[in-house]
Amino acid sequence: MSERRRFVRVDFHARTELSQGPYIWSVELLDLSLKGLLIKKPDPWLGDPEHSFMADIHLSPDAEIKMKIRLAHDDHGHLGFVCKHIDLASIAHLRRLIELNLGDHDELERELAALIHI
Repeated sequence: MSERRRFVRVDFHARTELSQGPYIWSVELLDLSLKGLLIKKPDPWLGDPEHSFMADIHLSPDAEIKMKIRLAHDDHGHLGFVCKHIDLASIAHLRRLIELNLGDHDELERELAALIHI
């Protein structure tokens, strides 16, 4: 894998909200990795790329992933974000989700090791 795409991306769809200041967008989640997420760009888009966003990914009524994220790219109707902070409960849910989709515990361990060394 190249340095830019070090983390495996998992196609995943869940109810997802993106927020920044007074703005809240219900967005279409396209994929997720240990390092960030990709969404379909909402219309209208009023986000400020100079400031952080919060993502709230609803996995079930009692499980969600919350991340503080930064806009990494805006291309062809998609917005890519890199994770700047994630709490322990959210990383546990994300780890399990990635593990289930990878089907390879060793690959997950390599991904986590790479995340720690960034």
